[in-house]
Amino acid sequence: MNPIFRRSVLSVAGLVMSGGVIAGPAVAAHAAPAQGRPVTSVTMDKGNGKPDKGERRAGYQYEAQPNFFYCGPASTRIALSAEGKTVSQDELARKLGTTENGTDSAIDITRVLNEYTGGKYKTTEIRDDVATREQVERLRADIRTAVDAGRPVVANILGGAVDVDGVEHSYPGHYLTVVEYKDNGNTVLIADPADPGEPEYWMDVTELANWIAGRGYSS
Repeated sequence: MNPIFRRSVLSVAGLVMSGGVIAGPAVAAHAAPAQGRPVTSVTMDKGNGKPDKGERRAGYQYEAQPNFFYCGPASTRIALSAEGKTVSQDELARKLGTTENGTDSAIDITRVLNEYTGGKYKTTEIRDDVATREQVERLRADIRTAVDAGRPVVANILGGAVDVDGVEHSYPGHYLTVVEYKDNGNTVLIADPADPGEPEYWMDVTELANWIAGRGYSS
């Protein structure tokens, strides 16, 4: 077995790309079910009657994860809602192979998203412990491309990161969904299924890239 592949009593999230294996915990804090209003996909209007191409929001419907290990199914469900698909988290958990140990692989997220979207998603890893400039730029470009097409991005993260309001969000491993960008992709909006009290928060894309570092994302 590849020595980087680690299982924990919490969860695991693996990514296989170019012959390598990246793995680690992917569990989130317990969260109660909650639903948000459907959000229409739109290019944001700054008040001058012209759309601002520097800001774009993918249409989606928020739903929190019902337990500590459903972050993968919940994030996948949020992403699929942008396609107008209402799939239960239980169904997605079965397809993802989610157990109390979590969702094994980020590739599983991409596989299930592609099952419902006809192959629109790809998996990208950030191999380094700290994202390089090129990896940050690729993430920014991938988010813009996906959200412009009305397709949220599902990211596998680890540890802590600070949003633009200075609030730290920390998990021993987690999946969450990127649903909007502004400032040409330098700032992104996260829909976090673990926190129905604060389901959305903005984050600098470099901060997000370093949160993903060692793992990957589906876009």
